[in-house]
Amino acid sequence: MPDITETKLPGVGVRLEFTTESGDRLGVLVHRGGRREIMIYDEVDPDRCTSVLHLESNETQALSEMLGGSRISEVITGVEQEIEGLSIDWLNVPEGSPFVGKSIGAGMFRTKTGVSIVAVVRGSETFAAPGPDFVLSAGDVAVAVGTSPGIKDARTMLHP
Repeated sequence: MPDITETKLPGVGVRLEFTTESGDRLGVLVHRGGRREIMIYDEVDPDRCTSVLHLESNETQALSEMLGGSRISEVITGVEQEIEGLSIDWLNVPEGSPFVGKSIGAGMFRTKTGVSIVAVVRGSETFAAPGPDFVLSAGDVAVAVGTSPGIKDARTMLHP
């Protein structure tokens, strides 16, 4: 079995890489929200990818089954990333959340949990440093920064 190199990428996720027996360098970038990118590196320039395949979490599970991996019923996507006491996590705003249609300020996340929402990802658009008047929508992903307990409290607030 080849050795897998793991590189934590703050604010992004984790990159896993190994070299195949035939000498090809393969990588998987595991994004915080569960999305994966499979990368095949250039033989000449190891920092350049010749191919990148973008997979959503359900597609990752299907590929795993096709390759003979074991079926995992639950994928943990809410694992926090610690940086010297600071947690960064991606919090989904589900349909039915009490904060859908409400502004970040109205949610009082910082006051109630100590957590700051530093960005919101909506589809393919990212809203960096949204103000207190920014209105949350179902399906948004709020990028939250704070303490680990604060992040857990903010996640609990967002889910009905």
